[in-house]
Amino acid sequence: MNRCKWVNEKNELYIKYHDEEWGVPSYDDNYLFEMLVLESFQAGLSWECVLNKRENFRKAFDNFDFKKIALYSDDKINELLSNKGIIRNRLKIKAVVNNAKIFMNIQNEFGSFCDYIWHFTNRLIVCNNDNQVRATSPLSDVVSKDLQRRGMKFVGSTIIYSYLQAIGIINDHECSCDWKVSH
Repeated sequence: MNRCKWVNEKNELYIKYHDEEWGVPSYDDNYLFEMLVLESFQAGLSWECVLNKRENFRKAFDNFDFKKIALYSDDKINELLSNKGIIRNRLKIKAVVNNAKIFMNIQNEFGSFCDYIWHFTNRLIVCNNDNQVRATSPLSDVVSKDLQRRGMKFVGSTIIYSYLQAIGIINDHECSCDWKVSH
């Protein structure tokens, strides 16, 4: 199978992520929150690094249960900071707690986070068929600014662009990628 060039063909987790998740439209708030958390930890690092630690993150962050995470105490934050299985960055960990609260505020306002995030494209998928590598877009700029206005942290335009790719709002599979043909 021809895959996007960025996939490390020696890493089964990466192959599975590319083939089964990346670019697949998601409408599930739990998954949308999980990916928001993981993408925020990617800042300054590689996605492969985060992906390799995903199961550790899942265990450490209560299966990405945003209701539990919103209530994390300083003791829990300190416990996370001592967990060698995850990326131990105090600002990012505190941002996850903060973002969980705002995530729930958005759910209350829009009915679901899904309705919020997909409203930016009227539930349409943005397909890039030009093989250009982007780090941001006008769409990621708008979403990022709105999330920041609401108080979220680690949601700059680059992180949000990657997030929108991950959850299937933006389909950036390369033209030569067989995934694009089969989906």
